[in-house]
Amino acid sequence: MIINPIIDIPTALQSLRPGAQWVLRGATVDDLEWIDTDQTQPTEQEIADEIGRLQQEFDQTEYQRKRKNQYPPITDFADAMYWASRGDNSRLEAYYAACAAVKAQYPKI
Repeated sequence: MIINPIIDIPTALQSLRPGAQWVLRGATVDDLEWIDTDQTQPTEQEIADEIGRLQQEFDQTEYQRKRKNQYPPITDFADAMYWASRGDNSRLEAYYAACAAVKAQYPKI
């Protein structure tokens, strides 16, 4: 499992209370100063739960991040489509096979 260092208290707060005004003067919820008068401050448990939910979402899409740099370039697809329009499907079939190989290497969980 890859831990995403960006999923922290500020990320959770932005997700839970978009646009809210607050200041975090440290690294814990105790260091949070809630300034917003329109939205209520989330509880420490709500923040922890949101961090967990965001981490789970991040973990569930790990296969996408692994696949991204392994797929053949889109320019290869464009070239294959050009040749396919002229009756030569071999490049397009090769492109599809390369994509399928990446999907097999990094399956969706």
